[in-house]
Amino acid sequence: MAKKAETIPVRDLENIEVVGAREHNLKDIDLTIPKNRMVVFTGVSGSGKSSLAFDTIYNEGQRRYMESFSAYARQFVGDMERPDVDKITGLSPVISIEQKTTNKNPRSTVGTITEVYDFLRLLYARAADAYSYNTGKKMVKFSEEEIVENIYSKFSKKKISLLAPLVRGRKGHYRELFEDIRKKGYLKVRVDGEVKDLVPKMQVDRYKIHDIEVVIDRLAVTPDMKLRLSQSIQKSMQVGKGLLFLLINDTDEVIQYSRQLMCQDTGISYEEPSPNSFSFNSPYGACPTCKGLGQVYQVSMEAIIPDRSVSIREGGIAPLGEEREAYVYKQVQQLARKHKIDLKKPISDLPERDLNLILYGQEEALEETTIDFTEAVPGERIYAEEFEGIIPQLKRWFSTVSSDAVREWAESFMELNTCPTCNGDRLRIESLWFKVDGKNIAEISQYNLDKLYEWFNGIEKRLSHKQQLISKDILKEIRERLQFLLDVGLTYLSLNRPTRTLSGGESQRIRLATQIGSQLQGITYVLDEPSIGLHQRDNQRLISALQNLRDIGNSVLVVEHDKDIMMAADYLVDIGPRAGKFGGRIVAEGTPQQVLDAGSETAAYLSGKKQIAIPETRRSGNGKFIEIKGASGNNLQQLNIRFPLGKLILVTGVSGSGKSTLINETLYPILSQYCYDSKQKPLPYKSVKGLENIDKVIEIDQSPIGRTPRSNPATYCGFFTEIRQLFAAVPEAKIRGYAAGRFSFNVKGGRCDLCEGGGMRVIEMNFLPDVYVHCEKCNGKRYNRETLEIRYKGKSISDVLDMTVDEAVEFFQAVPYLYRKIKVLQEVGLGYITLGQSAVTLSGGEAQRVKLATELSKKDTGKTFYILDEPTTGLHFQDIQHLLDVVNKLVERGNTVLVIEHNLDVIKVADHIIDIGPEGGDGGGQLLFEGTPEEMAKLKVGHTARFVKEELKAAVAVSENGNPAEKTVVKKKTASKTAKSK
Repeated sequence: MAKKAETIPVRDLENIEVVGAREHNLKDIDLTIPKNRMVVFTGVSGSGKSSLAFDTIYNEGQRRYMESFSAYARQFVGDMERPDVDKITGLSPVISIEQKTTNKNPRSTVGTITEVYDFLRLLYARAADAYSYNTGKKMVKFSEEEIVENIYSKFSKKKISLLAPLVRGRKGHYRELFEDIRKKGYLKVRVDGEVKDLVPKMQVDRYKIHDIEVVIDRLAVTPDMKLRLSQSIQKSMQVGKGLLFLLINDTDEVIQYSRQLMCQDTGISYEEPSPNSFSFNSPYGACPTCKGLGQVYQVSMEAIIPDRSVSIREGGIAPLGEEREAYVYKQVQQLARKHKIDLKKPISDLPERDLNLILYGQEEALEETTIDFTEAVPGERIYAEEFEGIIPQLKRWFSTVSSDAVREWAESFMELNTCPTCNGDRLRIESLWFKVDGKNIAEISQYNLDKLYEWFNGIEKRLSHKQQLISKDILKEIRERLQFLLDVGLTYLSLNRPTRTLSGGESQRIRLATQIGSQLQGITYVLDEPSIGLHQRDNQRLISALQNLRDIGNSVLVVEHDKDIMMAADYLVDIGPRAGKFGGRIVAEGTPQQVLDAGSETAAYLSGKKQIAIPETRRSGNGKFIEIKGASGNNLQQLNIRFPLGKLILVTGVSGSGKSTLINETLYPILSQYCYDSKQKPLPYKSVKGLENIDKVIEIDQSPIGRTPRSNPATYCGFFTEIRQLFAAVPEAKIRGYAAGRFSFNVKGGRCDLCEGGGMRVIEMNFLPDVYVHCEKCNGKRYNRETLEIRYKGKSISDVLDMTVDEAVEFFQAVPYLYRKIKVLQEVGLGYITLGQSAVTLSGGEAQRVKLATELSKKDTGKTFYILDEPTTGLHFQDIQHLLDVVNKLVERGNTVLVIEHNLDVIKVADHIIDIGPEGGDGGGQLLFEGTPEEMAKLKVGHTARFVKEELKAAVAVSENGNPAEKTVVKKKTASKTAKSK
């Protein structure tokens, strides 16, 4: 009897079952996740959310997919490590939408990664009208039938000649060409506008420019000549390679006809357009000057001659330097002797002719630039050589030299400017004169996506019938893709925006829009904080997009800290209770309401029982300001802004309003130039005041603290050197003659020779993924046996690297200079990470806090300007409190901290708010408000004010219900009322 097939329980089909997950810090957890629901994982930073969602569920899904390939195919697929989990059932195909997917290629734009630009290229190649770039008139092309009809309608009963052009604007005697034409039976040619008989040995002046056409036929335009005319036109087109000249015999007037697009006034013709003609990544469409990048390096005269009051001998020309025994300098000296140029004079006093001779190697009034070394002083070499000039030499080194060091040196005297040929449009001039509804492809690529969608809405009414038929399906695809991008809140982006300028959240939402557009079903999507960089106003759009993905039949797993997204979840999983080895457990799970009733740390913040307290008083600062006037970069509209020093300043506004343009691309480069003489060029502004009030500027972003596994918090913060010196001072180390270098895992001698200090070895598995195992010689300890025998307080150097920050604080309490630096890491909430933890395993928020701790441990002057860009990324409510504690310490020392942020918990504790808006893109760039949160709550302009008002109102409501954490709000309000009465 046949064995009955085993049936899968219905429960397994409806859920994803995770059993025994132990990846990273997960504590052997079991979890049932409902399918086709929006599930949110939350918890404090480092609790294990990403370990569960990405390193366990996503990695296992990917691994199973890879295993469906043949063994041969798997050789060519990337590494897939098996996650540490007993079993996962009910897993469907998985797609990860992470933040770390932004393409840094300068050729990649929003249009190319969303494929909208590909459809635009197709639209312009098939439906655009061509115009002459000389006259602006519409270009035409003719078929043979159209040419016949045109000739009979315009030149009826006139005598004409049909000419096929062979030579256009070229030099030569063309003796062979004339002979070849004569042998083919043609009798006449038109040379430089004059019709001549073909004779043997005919030729023209070889040093003059000529136009030569062969006369194909001469006839009268009469009804009986229609067949002959048609045949002659066909022959003319064949000989002239698609071009035909019509000569009216009586008046010598010449009319041009072409199978290609052609301007009848100037004779300019365009090739038949293809989609590649509109691609800046193709040689057929890219601007020849900038090769499709839109920007070119140009020599900066300010960098070449930084100070005109200095002479050339004293180093007035920076690339040349001061007087010295160098080949180039000898050339300049000989040139100066010959042309009587005084190298001791200040550059400002030199005649322009002399300066140009040295800089460019020639001058309009002086064709002779050869240096005659026969005039050299006795003892010097005698030879003659063309002097290249300082600037041509720099350009040559920049473009041809293979040495990176030389190229970087040459680049230091250059600046990146908009391409003068295409004005930043990236395309060749012919491509920019193909238009749809009067707009070329570069113009509509500059529109914000919401404006672009409006332009495409109802465009059919503005197109011809032929264009409508061609573009029907193309327009449908373009509109759909634009709608998906608008649905996730990216209204302010434009198609020509480079992807390297996108934030992690923007990049993630673009990928999310692409997935919504694919309309796949039965997929498990895993997202990593999609709300990053999104203003509260746009949160609902994002939630609707995620719910739409769920409603079409997918499971959506989201790692998130945003309150709105957590409360909109179908199922909420809270992981904790703390970070690192103290986390990795399921604290609460269920519907948002069930999690609220569970009483976890997350629940306390969600319910409002616990809140980040508003300070009793706002800091008044030190009374000094940095003031920028006329900031006009990107979408900024001539902003005049004052930044009060000695305060916590928050810059707010909807996504795309101009915050990053103002701070990261205008203010920071200005401060960096002043403090460090940086080469970074700020976006346009008119003037700046108050720079003398600061002495240091520090930008703390979320970029990794290192890009290799060897980088770790101990090496980044700089105290690992001091730990190594401490071990080198141990008596046993001194007896053996060990220096501090012996305890470095990056230097030969003390490290393990087999793994070279990495602690791990890679085992090649051919068609299976490479396996990483602990080095069998050092067992993952990085050092050799002799080095590990040196112990400080019973611990080896490897034991110290394996300590958590909390353990290290206690261990090094008796070493003040070490204790202080490690203690700061603990104060920023990173007590759970180990000193030797690989930098590549740190999240963006953790990396940012490591940088903060590094700066906090340094001695400051109280005049430092700190800039933080969305520091709450990846931070739980509790971690935000830690962050604010650190930031407040910096401000209390007299420093200024400026934060670009959307998080209301941070906004409400600010001393000073600068709100930019009111909308994103072209609708933004205006200064809406400057002042305290309480003053902002009274504002009726801008979207941020409305949310700040609700947040402050909620805080007051909680405090009035008796929550001790929020009584500070009431004290503050009472204090302000008292002040007013006085």
